[in-house]
Amino acid sequence: MRQRGLKASDQCRKLRVLNPNTAPTMTRHHKDTTPTEDPINLLLQHGLSDGLPQIAEMIVNAAMLIERSAHLKADLYERSEGRNGYANGLKDRTFHSSVGPLALRVPQTRGSDKPYQPSMLESGSRSDRSLKVAIAEMYLQGVSTRRVTKVMEKMCGLSVSSTQVSNLTAELDETFELWRNRELPEIAHMIIDATYIKVRIAGCVRDCAVFTAIGVRREDGKRMVLGVSAALSEAEVHWRDFLVSLKERGIGIPDSITSDAHEGIRAALRAVFNATPWQRCQFHLQQNAQAYVPKLDMREPVGADIRSVFNADTLEHAEAKLEALIEKYSKSAPDLSNWMQTAIPEGLQIFALPEHKRKRLRTSNACETLNTQIKRRTRVAGLFPNTDSILRLTTAILMEVSEEWETGKAYISNKK
Repeated sequence: MRQRGLKASDQCRKLRVLNPNTAPTMTRHHKDTTPTEDPINLLLQHGLSDGLPQIAEMIVNAAMLIERSAHLKADLYERSEGRNGYANGLKDRTFHSSVGPLALRVPQTRGSDKPYQPSMLESGSRSDRSLKVAIAEMYLQGVSTRRVTKVMEKMCGLSVSSTQVSNLTAELDETFELWRNRELPEIAHMIIDATYIKVRIAGCVRDCAVFTAIGVRREDGKRMVLGVSAALSEAEVHWRDFLVSLKERGIGIPDSITSDAHEGIRAALRAVFNATPWQRCQFHLQQNAQAYVPKLDMREPVGADIRSVFNADTLEHAEAKLEALIEKYSKSAPDLSNWMQTAIPEGLQIFALPEHKRKRLRTSNACETLNTQIKRRTRVAGLFPNTDSILRLTTAILMEVSEEWETGKAYISNKK
């Protein structure tokens, strides 16, 4: 059986802190060895599956000793006027990482102004940390212990206490609140949508609507997540509050807004962004059309006919094809024909934009993809205890996505 972890004395022979104001450095070895020989030998002896965890243990254990010395402002046994407490041994702890469980020896302190907490054990991606909080809240509020324990073991690898939950939620909420209320640049185009997540409210399971907005920056054509909000319905008042907040944070008047035709969205857009052309999602229009098709064998031809309108070269060609379709189905599917006459034109606003922008802005698929990412992460938790825990996790996910977008390539070119 292999021994997990290295003794503190072994680690200190590898690494040391010269003084509180200098970075940790590697000590000189007088034998014919280098600091990399031990990890290499571990890999050769145990292979990747067992060797990598041992290497990770060695590095993390040594790094924690260095960090503790920096926290105490003095090395082990060092006399220093600025010393902030004393070393107080090591405490065994199993830490679940991406390479497997690590047997760590966490340095302890006494007499310092605040206890030493290894930053590498407390840090991690915002979404992983907020998922722990959401799961912990479920546990504390009485959701099935057995089910939550399984989720915690799968996603977190450790149990959490009420104190940890309280401290972590306070830290996360402050960070997320700042992000949700940050100032925004001028936006040329906006796409909005909502998805639903299960939440427990007053002992009942409800569907909570999560509103998301994607913007394409006017300055450089890069996309970003503008904001997120949560409410128990997609009523006009909730959409209006969300859109007003985006407007107040500086997005200006977009050149286009794309969404589905939910009544709450439409009413809110008329109230807040009445000057901006609204593009009804062409994908949703094709789905909506199926409700007016009288026969199953007509569904595929109807879908193809509608796509031919959307794929026209110009608005004039699209309108001509639409008129032909209205006449074509006036007798075989009169309800469909009447619906086409009023609904399809709402999906043709995109022709007012340059051709190179139309493909990305004619549907709300960008938001749908974003919602899929949210659902994939929230599905693990299953049922959330309140809307705050939903908002916490979705904010964490969207922050990461937006950072990736904003540092990546332009989503839409600004060429004329």
